[in-house]
Amino acid sequence: MKNLRRKTLAAASAVTLGVGLAVTGGLAPAASAAGPDTTFLVLAPQGAKTDKAAARVAAAKGTVVASYDQIGVLVVRSTNPDFVTDVAGAGIESVASTAGLGTALDEGETLEVPAAAAANATADPTKEPLFGQQWDMPMIDVPQAHAVNAGSAGVVVGVLDSGISSSHPDLASQIAKDKSTSCIGGVSDTTESAWNPTTSDHGTHVAGTIAAAVNGVGVTGVAPGVKVAAVKVVNNDGYIFPEAALCGFVWAADHGMQVTNNSYFIDPWELNCRNDARQRPVWQAVQRAIRYSQSKGVLNIASAGNSNWDLAHKITDTGSPNNGTPEDRENLTNSCLVLPAEAPGVVTVSAVAPTGKKSYYSSYGLGVVDVTAPGGDTRYRTNGASSTPTDGILSTTFNTATKTNGWGYKQGTSMSSPHAAGVAALALSAHPGMAPGQLASFLERTAESVPCEEGVWEPRPGFPATCTGGERNSFYGAGMVNAYNVVR
Repeated sequence: MKNLRRKTLAAASAVTLGVGLAVTGGLAPAASAAGPDTTFLVLAPQGAKTDKAAARVAAAKGTVVASYDQIGVLVVRSTNPDFVTDVAGAGIESVASTAGLGTALDEGETLEVPAAAAANATADPTKEPLFGQQWDMPMIDVPQAHAVNAGSAGVVVGVLDSGISSSHPDLASQIAKDKSTSCIGGVSDTTESAWNPTTSDHGTHVAGTIAAAVNGVGVTGVAPGVKVAAVKVVNNDGYIFPEAALCGFVWAADHGMQVTNNSYFIDPWELNCRNDARQRPVWQAVQRAIRYSQSKGVLNIASAGNSNWDLAHKITDTGSPNNGTPEDRENLTNSCLVLPAEAPGVVTVSAVAPTGKKSYYSSYGLGVVDVTAPGGDTRYRTNGASSTPTDGILSTTFNTATKTNGWGYKQGTSMSSPHAAGVAALALSAHPGMAPGQLASFLERTAESVPCEEGVWEPRPGFPATCTGGERNSFYGAGMVNAYNVVR
Protein backbone atom coordinates (compact mmCIF):
# COMPACT_ATOMS: atom_id res chain seq x y z
CA MET A 1 0.00 0.00 0.00
CA LYS A 2 1.33 3.44 -0.76
CA ASN A 3 1.15 6.57 1.24
CA LEU A 4 2.51 9.06 -1.25
CA ARG A 5 1.31 9.29 -4.84
CA ARG A 6 -1.86 7.25 -5.27
CA LYS A 7 -3.12 5.85 -8.36
CA THR A 8 -5.76 6.12 -10.88
CA LEU A 9 -9.32 6.30 -11.73
CA ALA A 10 -12.15 3.91 -12.03
CA ALA A 11 -12.30 2.37 -15.37
CA ALA A 12 -15.89 1.94 -16.20
CA SER A 13 -17.13 4.52 -13.82
CA ALA A 14 -16.70 8.11 -12.95
CA VAL A 15 -17.69 10.58 -10.33
CA THR A 16 -17.86 14.25 -9.62
CA LEU A 17 -16.21 16.87 -7.69
CA GLY A 18 -16.91 20.22 -6.34
CA VAL A 19 -15.22 23.45 -7.14
CA GLY A 20 -14.23 25.09 -3.91
CA LEU A 21 -12.70 28.23 -2.52
CA ALA A 22 -11.19 28.58 0.94
CA VAL A 23 -12.69 31.67 2.53
CA THR A 24 -12.14 33.75 5.62
CA GLY A 25 -13.50 36.97 6.96
CA GLY A 26 -16.46 38.44 8.74
CA LEU A 27 -20.11 37.55 8.34
CA ALA A 28 -21.61 39.52 5.48
CA PRO A 29 -25.29 40.28 5.10
CA ALA A 30 -27.18 37.66 3.17
CA ALA A 31 -28.21 38.53 -0.36
CA SER A 32 -31.84 39.42 -0.83
CA ALA A 33 -32.21 38.19 -4.43
CA ALA A 34 -32.60 34.45 -4.74
CA GLY A 35 -30.32 32.47 -7.04
CA PRO A 36 -30.41 28.82 -8.14
CA ASP A 37 -30.75 26.19 -5.45
CA THR A 38 -27.13 25.09 -5.02
CA THR A 39 -25.34 22.41 -3.01
CA PHE A 40 -22.22 23.29 -1.02
CA LEU A 41 -19.72 21.37 1.07
CA VAL A 42 -18.91 23.42 4.15
CA LEU A 43 -15.86 22.36 6.15
CA ALA A 44 -15.32 23.21 9.80
CA PRO A 45 -11.69 23.39 10.93
CA GLN A 46 -10.07 19.96 11.24
CA GLY A 47 -11.08 18.38 14.53
CA ALA A 48 -13.64 21.06 15.36
CA LYS A 49 -17.36 20.59 15.88
CA THR A 50 -19.79 21.79 13.24
CA ASP A 51 -22.10 23.83 15.47
CA LYS A 52 -20.42 27.18 14.68
CA ALA A 53 -20.36 26.32 10.99
CA ALA A 54 -24.05 25.40 11.10
CA ALA A 55 -24.87 28.73 12.74
CA ARG A 56 -23.03 30.64 10.03
CA VAL A 57 -24.81 28.58 7.37
CA ALA A 58 -28.19 29.58 8.80
CA ALA A 59 -27.17 33.23 8.98
CA ALA A 60 -26.06 33.09 5.34
CA LYS A 61 -29.48 31.73 4.34
CA GLY A 62 -28.35 28.16 3.87
CA THR A 63 -29.99 24.91 5.01
CA VAL A 64 -27.98 21.99 6.37
CA VAL A 65 -29.31 18.84 4.66
CA ALA A 66 -26.71 16.48 6.13
CA SER A 67 -24.25 16.89 8.98
CA TYR A 68 -21.19 14.66 9.09
CA ASP A 69 -19.90 15.63 12.49
CA GLN A 70 -17.50 12.69 12.38
CA ILE A 71 -15.41 14.53 9.78
CA GLY A 72 -16.51 18.13 10.31
CA VAL A 73 -18.35 18.49 7.00
CA LEU A 74 -21.82 19.86 6.29
CA VAL A 75 -23.83 19.34 3.11
CA VAL A 76 -25.73 22.57 2.56
CA ARG A 77 -28.35 23.88 0.14
CA SER A 78 -28.81 27.58 -0.50
CA THR A 79 -30.38 29.96 -3.02
CA ASN A 80 -28.23 32.84 -1.76
CA PRO A 81 -25.98 33.84 -4.70
CA ASP A 82 -23.47 35.28 -2.21
CA PHE A 83 -23.47 32.26 0.07
CA VAL A 84 -19.70 31.56 -0.20
CA THR A 85 -18.88 35.13 0.84
CA ASP A 86 -21.59 35.43 3.48
CA VAL A 87 -20.79 32.17 5.27
CA ALA A 88 -17.08 32.96 5.69
CA GLY A 89 -15.70 33.51 9.17
CA ALA A 90 -14.91 31.80 12.44
CA GLY A 91 -15.93 28.16 12.40
CA ILE A 92 -15.52 27.82 8.63
CA GLU A 93 -12.35 26.44 7.07
CA SER A 94 -13.45 26.23 3.44
CA VAL A 95 -16.48 26.00 1.16
CA ALA A 96 -17.01 24.17 -2.12
CA SER A 97 -19.98 24.51 -4.47
CA THR A 98 -20.81 21.30 -6.31
CA ALA A 99 -23.12 22.94 -8.84
CA GLY A 100 -22.70 21.61 -12.36
CA LEU A 101 -19.80 19.39 -11.38
CA GLY A 102 -21.30 15.97 -11.97
CA THR A 103 -19.25 13.48 -13.96
CA ALA A 104 -21.10 10.88 -15.99
CA LEU A 105 -20.57 7.22 -15.21
CA ASP A 106 -18.96 5.58 -18.23
CA GLU A 107 -20.84 2.34 -18.78
CA GLY A 108 -18.99 1.12 -21.84
CA GLU A 109 -20.44 -1.64 -24.02
CA THR A 110 -22.17 -4.62 -22.42
CA LEU A 111 -22.74 -7.95 -24.13
CA GLU A 112 -25.68 -9.77 -22.53
CA VAL A 113 -25.81 -13.56 -22.17
CA PRO A 114 -29.10 -15.39 -22.92
CA ALA A 115 -30.88 -16.20 -19.66
CA ALA A 116 -31.60 -19.76 -20.80
CA ALA A 117 -27.88 -20.52 -20.68
CA ALA A 118 -27.56 -19.37 -17.08
CA ALA A 119 -29.47 -22.03 -15.11
CA ASN A 120 -28.28 -25.49 -14.13
CA ALA A 121 -28.52 -27.35 -10.82
CA THR A 122 -25.08 -27.46 -9.20
CA ALA A 123 -23.35 -26.86 -5.88
CA ASP A 124 -19.89 -26.72 -7.44
CA PRO A 125 -18.54 -23.26 -8.32
CA THR A 126 -16.67 -24.71 -11.27
CA LYS A 127 -19.97 -26.12 -12.55
CA GLU A 128 -21.99 -22.96 -12.30
CA PRO A 129 -23.66 -22.67 -15.74
CA LEU A 130 -21.52 -19.76 -16.94
CA PHE A 131 -18.31 -20.53 -15.04
CA GLY A 132 -16.63 -21.77 -18.22
CA GLN A 133 -16.83 -18.22 -19.57
CA GLN A 134 -15.33 -16.71 -16.41
CA TRP A 135 -11.68 -16.87 -17.48
CA ASP A 136 -10.91 -14.38 -14.74
CA MET A 137 -11.69 -16.72 -11.84
CA PRO A 138 -9.12 -19.45 -12.59
CA MET A 139 -6.57 -16.70 -13.28
CA ILE A 140 -6.63 -15.77 -9.58
CA ASP A 141 -7.16 -19.35 -8.28
CA VAL A 142 -10.76 -18.90 -7.15
CA PRO A 143 -11.72 -22.63 -7.46
CA GLN A 144 -8.82 -23.65 -5.20
CA ALA A 145 -9.73 -20.92 -2.71
CA HIS A 146 -13.38 -22.04 -2.53
CA ALA A 147 -12.28 -25.55 -1.61
CA VAL A 148 -10.73 -24.01 1.53
CA ASN A 149 -12.86 -20.97 2.32
CA ALA A 150 -15.54 -19.32 0.17
CA GLY A 151 -16.03 -16.44 2.57
CA SER A 152 -17.80 -15.60 5.81
CA ALA A 153 -21.22 -13.94 6.03
CA GLY A 154 -19.78 -11.73 8.77
CA VAL A 155 -17.66 -9.91 6.18
CA VAL A 156 -19.47 -7.12 4.31
CA VAL A 157 -18.12 -5.34 1.23
CA GLY A 158 -19.61 -1.94 0.50
CA VAL A 159 -20.20 -1.35 -3.21
CA LEU A 160 -20.09 2.43 -3.67
CA ASP A 161 -21.68 2.54 -7.09
CA SER A 162 -25.00 2.76 -8.97
CA GLY A 163 -26.95 0.37 -6.74
CA ILE A 164 -27.45 -3.40 -6.74
CA SER A 165 -30.46 -5.28 -8.07
CA SER A 166 -32.01 -6.91 -5.01
CA SER A 167 -34.08 -9.23 -7.23
CA HIS A 168 -31.16 -10.71 -9.17
CA PRO A 169 -31.11 -14.51 -8.70
CA ASP A 170 -27.32 -14.49 -8.23
CA LEU A 171 -27.41 -11.62 -5.71
CA ALA A 172 -30.72 -11.70 -3.82
CA SER A 173 -29.24 -13.85 -1.05
CA GLN A 174 -25.96 -11.93 -1.00
CA ILE A 175 -27.06 -8.41 -0.13
CA ALA A 176 -26.87 -7.05 3.41
CA LYS A 177 -30.11 -5.09 3.12
CA ASP A 178 -29.82 -3.70 6.64
CA LYS A 179 -26.55 -2.03 5.65
CA SER A 180 -27.59 -0.78 2.21
CA THR A 181 -28.57 2.78 1.41
CA SER A 182 -28.77 5.49 -1.19
CA CYS A 183 -26.46 8.47 -0.63
CA ILE A 184 -27.79 10.58 -3.49
CA GLY A 185 -27.72 14.24 -2.51
CA GLY A 186 -25.45 13.42 0.43
CA VAL A 187 -28.39 12.16 2.49
CA SER A 188 -28.96 8.52 3.42
CA ASP A 189 -32.17 6.78 2.29
CA THR A 190 -32.38 3.12 3.33
CA THR A 191 -35.55 2.38 1.35
CA GLU A 192 -34.89 -0.70 -0.80
CA SER A 193 -36.15 0.99 -3.94
CA ALA A 194 -33.75 3.88 -3.33
CA TRP A 195 -30.60 1.73 -3.41
CA ASN A 196 -31.70 -0.44 -6.33
CA PRO A 197 -30.39 0.53 -9.80
CA THR A 198 -32.45 2.92 -11.90
CA THR A 199 -30.41 3.96 -14.92
CA SER A 200 -27.17 1.96 -14.57
CA ASP A 201 -26.27 -1.68 -13.90
CA HIS A 202 -22.61 -0.91 -13.19
CA GLY A 203 -22.96 -1.59 -9.46
CA THR A 204 -24.83 -4.83 -10.10
CA HIS A 205 -21.97 -6.03 -12.33
CA VAL A 206 -19.36 -5.09 -9.71
CA ALA A 207 -21.33 -6.83 -6.93
CA GLY A 208 -21.52 -10.07 -8.92
CA THR A 209 -17.76 -10.20 -9.35
CA ILE A 210 -17.34 -9.85 -5.61
CA ALA A 211 -20.02 -12.19 -4.27
CA ALA A 212 -22.36 -13.83 -6.83
CA ALA A 213 -23.83 -16.93 -5.19
CA VAL A 214 -22.92 -20.55 -5.91
CA ASN A 215 -26.51 -21.60 -6.46
CA GLY A 216 -26.79 -23.32 -9.82
CA VAL A 217 -27.60 -20.06 -11.57
CA GLY A 218 -25.31 -17.89 -13.66
CA VAL A 219 -21.83 -17.09 -12.39
CA THR A 220 -19.79 -17.32 -9.21
CA GLY A 221 -18.21 -14.44 -7.34
CA VAL A 222 -14.72 -14.33 -5.90
CA ALA A 223 -16.16 -14.59 -2.38
CA PRO A 224 -19.71 -16.04 -2.57
CA GLY A 225 -19.84 -16.59 1.18
CA VAL A 226 -19.56 -12.89 2.07
CA LYS A 227 -22.18 -10.17 1.85
CA VAL A 228 -22.27 -7.03 -0.24
CA ALA A 229 -24.02 -3.79 0.68
CA ALA A 230 -25.37 -1.40 -1.90
CA VAL A 231 -24.20 2.14 -1.22
CA LYS A 232 -25.69 4.08 -4.10
CA VAL A 233 -23.72 7.17 -5.08
CA VAL A 234 -24.76 7.50 -8.76
CA ASN A 235 -27.90 9.54 -9.38
CA ASN A 236 -30.61 8.92 -11.98
CA ASP A 237 -28.80 11.08 -14.52
CA GLY A 238 -25.71 8.88 -14.18
CA TYR A 239 -23.63 11.34 -12.15
CA ILE A 240 -21.71 11.05 -8.89
CA PHE A 241 -21.34 14.15 -6.77
CA PRO A 242 -18.86 14.65 -3.93
CA GLU A 243 -21.57 14.85 -1.29
CA ALA A 244 -22.73 11.36 -2.28
CA ALA A 245 -19.21 9.95 -2.11
CA LEU A 246 -18.67 11.51 1.33
CA CYS A 247 -21.93 10.02 2.55
CA GLY A 248 -20.85 6.64 1.16
CA PHE A 249 -17.51 6.51 2.97
CA VAL A 250 -19.02 7.59 6.28
CA TRP A 251 -21.97 5.20 5.92
CA ALA A 252 -19.64 2.27 5.27
CA ALA A 253 -17.56 3.22 8.29
CA ASP A 254 -20.54 3.52 10.63
CA HIS A 255 -22.27 0.32 9.47
CA GLY A 256 -19.63 -2.32 9.98
CA MET A 257 -18.24 -2.73 6.48
CA GLN A 258 -14.67 -3.97 6.36
CA VAL A 259 -13.99 -3.32 2.65
CA THR A 260 -15.35 -0.89 0.06
CA ASN A 261 -15.02 -1.04 -3.71
CA ASN A 262 -14.75 2.27 -5.56
CA SER A 263 -14.87 2.08 -9.35
CA TYR A 264 -15.13 5.79 -10.12
CA PHE A 265 -13.36 9.12 -9.81
CA ILE A 266 -14.56 12.25 -8.05
CA ASP A 267 -14.21 15.42 -10.07
CA PRO A 268 -14.92 16.74 -13.50
CA TRP A 269 -11.13 17.02 -13.51
CA GLU A 270 -9.75 13.49 -13.74
CA LEU A 271 -6.81 14.76 -11.69
CA ASN A 272 -7.71 16.76 -8.59
CA CYS A 273 -5.10 19.38 -7.77
CA ARG A 274 -4.74 20.12 -4.09
CA ASN A 275 -3.01 23.40 -4.90
CA ASP A 276 -5.98 24.63 -6.98
CA ALA A 277 -8.34 26.83 -4.95
CA ARG A 278 -11.28 25.48 -6.97
CA GLN A 279 -10.58 21.91 -5.96
CA ARG A 280 -8.80 21.88 -2.61
CA PRO A 281 -11.92 21.95 -0.37
CA VAL A 282 -13.31 18.84 -2.05
CA TRP A 283 -9.96 17.10 -1.73
CA GLN A 284 -9.97 17.95 1.99
CA ALA A 285 -13.51 16.71 2.52
CA VAL A 286 -12.96 13.43 0.66
CA GLN A 287 -9.68 12.83 2.46
CA ARG A 288 -11.37 13.36 5.83
CA ALA A 289 -14.06 10.82 4.93
CA ILE A 290 -11.50 8.25 3.78
CA ARG A 291 -9.39 8.70 6.90
CA TYR A 292 -12.47 8.33 9.06
CA SER A 293 -13.45 5.09 7.33
CA GLN A 294 -9.95 3.75 7.83
CA SER A 295 -10.10 4.59 11.52
CA LYS A 296 -13.25 2.48 11.71
CA GLY A 297 -11.56 -0.56 10.16
CA VAL A 298 -12.47 -0.11 6.48
CA LEU A 299 -10.02 -0.90 3.66
CA ASN A 300 -10.96 1.13 0.60
CA ILE A 301 -10.06 -0.38 -2.79
CA ALA A 302 -10.23 1.61 -6.02
CA SER A 303 -9.65 1.13 -9.72
CA ALA A 304 -6.58 2.68 -11.33
CA GLY A 305 -8.30 4.23 -14.32
CA ASN A 306 -8.60 3.71 -18.06
CA SER A 307 -6.48 6.55 -19.43
CA ASN A 308 -3.26 4.52 -19.98
CA TRP A 309 -1.47 7.21 -17.96
CA ASP A 310 1.81 6.75 -16.11
CA LEU A 311 0.61 8.33 -12.90
CA ALA A 312 4.08 8.40 -11.38
CA HIS A 313 5.20 11.13 -13.80
CA LYS A 314 4.02 14.52 -14.93
CA ILE A 315 0.86 14.31 -17.00
CA THR A 316 -0.88 16.51 -19.54
CA ASP A 317 -4.65 16.33 -19.03
CA THR A 318 -6.57 17.49 -22.10
CA GLY A 319 -9.94 15.89 -21.35
CA SER A 320 -11.01 17.68 -18.17
CA PRO A 321 -13.29 19.02 -16.95
CA ASN A 322 -15.50 16.39 -18.58
CA ASN A 323 -18.69 18.30 -17.85
CA GLY A 324 -17.85 21.36 -19.91
CA THR A 325 -15.15 22.74 -22.18
CA PRO A 326 -11.92 20.79 -21.56
CA GLU A 327 -8.84 22.72 -20.52
CA ASP A 328 -5.27 21.83 -21.47
CA ARG A 329 -3.43 21.35 -18.19
CA GLU A 330 0.20 20.52 -18.89
CA ASN A 331 2.93 19.07 -16.68
CA LEU A 332 0.66 18.31 -13.76
CA THR A 333 2.72 17.36 -10.72
CA ASN A 334 2.21 14.96 -7.84
CA SER A 335 -0.04 17.54 -6.17
CA CYS A 336 -2.66 16.51 -8.73
CA LEU A 337 -4.21 13.16 -7.88
CA VAL A 338 -7.10 10.94 -8.89
CA LEU A 339 -9.69 10.60 -6.14
CA PRO A 340 -10.33 8.32 -4.39
CA ALA A 341 -7.71 6.00 -5.91
CA GLU A 342 -4.70 8.18 -5.13
CA ALA A 343 -5.71 9.12 -1.62
CA PRO A 344 -3.31 7.82 1.06
CA GLY A 345 -4.25 4.39 2.36
CA VAL A 346 -6.40 3.39 -0.63
CA VAL A 347 -5.41 0.21 -2.50
CA THR A 348 -5.21 0.92 -6.24
CA VAL A 349 -5.76 -1.82 -8.80
CA SER A 350 -4.66 -1.96 -12.45
CA ALA A 351 -6.21 -4.28 -15.04
CA VAL A 352 -4.94 -7.23 -17.07
CA ALA A 353 -6.23 -9.03 -20.18
CA PRO A 354 -6.93 -12.77 -20.47
CA THR A 355 -3.22 -13.08 -21.31
CA GLY A 356 -2.31 -11.85 -17.83
CA LYS A 357 -0.66 -8.76 -19.35
CA LYS A 358 -1.65 -5.12 -18.88
CA SER A 359 -4.89 -4.16 -20.59
CA TYR A 360 -4.32 -1.50 -23.25
CA TYR A 361 -6.41 1.08 -21.39
CA SER A 362 -5.18 0.53 -17.82
CA SER A 363 -3.35 3.37 -16.12
CA TYR A 364 -0.20 2.47 -14.25
CA GLY A 365 2.65 3.93 -12.24
CA LEU A 366 5.59 2.82 -10.10
CA GLY A 367 4.66 3.41 -6.48
CA VAL A 368 1.09 4.12 -7.54
CA VAL A 369 -0.40 0.76 -8.50
CA ASP A 370 -0.50 -1.63 -5.54
CA VAL A 371 -1.80 -4.81 -7.19
CA THR A 372 -3.38 -5.95 -10.43
CA ALA A 373 -6.41 -8.11 -11.28
CA PRO A 374 -8.44 -9.24 -14.32
CA GLY A 375 -10.24 -6.34 -16.00
CA GLY A 376 -10.57 -7.64 -19.53
CA ASP A 377 -9.23 -6.52 -22.89
CA THR A 378 -11.57 -7.00 -25.82
CA ARG A 379 -9.03 -5.72 -28.35
CA TYR A 380 -5.90 -7.79 -27.68
CA ARG A 381 -6.74 -10.64 -30.11
CA THR A 382 -6.95 -8.33 -33.12
CA ASN A 383 -4.29 -5.78 -32.15
CA GLY A 384 -7.08 -3.26 -31.73
CA ALA A 385 -8.79 -3.83 -35.07
CA SER A 386 -12.05 -5.18 -33.65
CA SER A 387 -13.65 -6.13 -30.36
CA THR A 388 -14.16 -9.59 -28.86
CA PRO A 389 -16.64 -8.87 -26.02
CA THR A 390 -16.16 -12.27 -24.36
CA ASP A 391 -12.62 -11.19 -23.45
CA GLY A 392 -14.27 -8.81 -20.99
CA ILE A 393 -15.46 -9.77 -17.50
CA LEU A 394 -18.68 -11.77 -17.23
CA SER A 395 -20.88 -10.88 -14.27
CA THR A 396 -24.41 -10.00 -13.19
CA THR A 397 -26.38 -7.29 -14.99
CA PHE A 398 -29.69 -5.44 -14.79
CA ASN A 399 -31.36 -4.09 -17.90
CA THR A 400 -32.68 -0.73 -16.74
CA ALA A 401 -34.92 -0.35 -19.79
CA THR A 402 -36.74 -3.69 -19.47
CA LYS A 403 -36.17 -4.02 -15.70
CA THR A 404 -34.85 -7.56 -16.12
CA ASN A 405 -31.90 -9.29 -14.50
CA GLY A 406 -29.23 -11.05 -16.51
CA TRP A 407 -25.54 -11.59 -17.10
CA GLY A 408 -23.11 -9.83 -19.39
CA TYR A 409 -19.57 -8.68 -20.16
CA LYS A 410 -17.91 -5.38 -19.32
CA GLN A 411 -14.25 -4.34 -19.29
CA GLY A 412 -12.22 -1.75 -17.40
CA THR A 413 -10.30 -1.16 -14.21
CA SER A 414 -13.81 -0.83 -12.77
CA MET A 415 -13.92 -4.61 -13.25
CA SER A 416 -10.43 -5.32 -11.85
CA SER A 417 -11.02 -3.50 -8.57
CA PRO A 418 -13.89 -5.77 -7.39
CA HIS A 419 -11.68 -8.83 -7.96
CA ALA A 420 -9.24 -7.36 -5.44
CA ALA A 421 -12.11 -6.45 -3.11
CA GLY A 422 -13.36 -10.04 -3.26
CA VAL A 423 -9.89 -11.39 -2.46
CA ALA A 424 -9.65 -8.97 0.47
CA ALA A 425 -13.00 -10.27 1.74
CA LEU A 426 -11.72 -13.85 1.53
CA ALA A 427 -8.60 -12.83 3.43
CA LEU A 428 -10.69 -11.37 6.25
CA SER A 429 -12.86 -14.47 6.28
CA ALA A 430 -9.83 -16.72 6.75
CA HIS A 431 -7.90 -14.33 9.00
CA PRO A 432 -10.40 -12.14 10.87
CA GLY A 433 -9.33 -9.08 12.78
CA MET A 434 -6.80 -7.58 10.38
CA ALA A 435 -6.66 -3.79 10.41
CA PRO A 436 -6.89 -1.99 7.04
CA GLY A 437 -3.14 -1.48 6.80
CA GLN A 438 -2.45 -5.10 7.66
CA LEU A 439 -4.98 -6.30 5.11
CA ALA A 440 -3.50 -4.09 2.38
CA SER A 441 -0.04 -5.44 3.13
CA PHE A 442 -1.36 -9.01 3.14
CA LEU A 443 -2.92 -8.55 -0.31
CA GLU A 444 0.45 -7.44 -1.63
CA ARG A 445 2.48 -10.16 0.09
CA THR A 446 0.21 -12.91 -1.24
CA ALA A 447 0.02 -11.51 -4.78
CA GLU A 448 1.77 -13.39 -7.59
CA SER A 449 4.56 -11.28 -9.08
CA VAL A 450 4.14 -10.36 -12.76
CA PRO A 451 7.31 -9.29 -14.60
CA CYS A 452 7.56 -6.23 -16.81
CA GLU A 453 7.28 -6.50 -20.57
CA GLU A 454 10.46 -5.50 -22.37
CA GLY A 455 10.44 -2.31 -24.39
CA VAL A 456 7.26 -0.45 -25.32
CA TRP A 457 4.03 -2.34 -24.56
CA GLU A 458 1.38 -1.48 -27.16
CA PRO A 459 -1.24 -4.25 -27.47
CA ARG A 460 -3.50 -1.75 -29.20
CA PRO A 461 -2.06 0.89 -31.56
CA GLY A 462 -2.13 4.34 -30.03
CA PHE A 463 -1.83 3.09 -26.44
CA PRO A 464 1.93 2.74 -25.82
CA ALA A 465 3.27 2.21 -22.31
CA THR A 466 6.61 1.29 -20.77
CA CYS A 467 6.88 -0.81 -17.64
CA THR A 468 9.50 0.12 -15.03
CA GLY A 469 10.67 -1.55 -11.87
CA GLY A 470 11.53 -5.09 -10.91
CA GLU A 471 9.54 -7.62 -8.91
CA ARG A 472 7.34 -4.70 -7.92
CA ASN A 473 6.70 -2.62 -11.01
CA SER A 474 4.65 0.14 -12.56
CA PHE A 475 2.20 -2.08 -14.48
CA TYR A 476 1.30 -4.63 -11.81
CA GLY A 477 2.49 -3.30 -8.46
CA ALA A 478 3.18 -6.23 -6.14
CA GLY A 479 1.49 -8.57 -8.62
CA MET A 480 -1.75 -10.40 -9.38
CA VAL A 481 -4.10 -10.82 -6.42
CA ASN A 482 -4.54 -14.50 -5.54
CA ALA A 483 -7.62 -15.88 -3.83
CA TYR A 484 -6.04 -19.20 -2.81
CA ASN A 485 -2.95 -17.60 -1.28
CA VAL A 486 -5.04 -15.51 1.13
CA VAL A 487 -7.04 -18.45 2.53
CA ARG A 488 -4.58 -21.33 2.72
